[in-house]
Amino acid sequence: MAEEKKAQEKEKIPKMQALYDDLFFIFLLGAVVLVVFYTLWGVMELANLPLWPR
Repeated sequence: MAEEKKAQEKEKIPKMQALYDDLFFIFLLGAVVLVVFYTLWGVMELANLPLWPR
């Protein structure tokens, strides 16, 4: 029984699972994706405007 507990304690959580368990990381990732998406969208809109409207 004690050996099983030691084996479980030594077993590490996978890095990606630990990363996805972090709520602050998920929030930050969502905010970064939105900022990048809307910035690129705005740049594309500005690039499509005519230089001198008549």
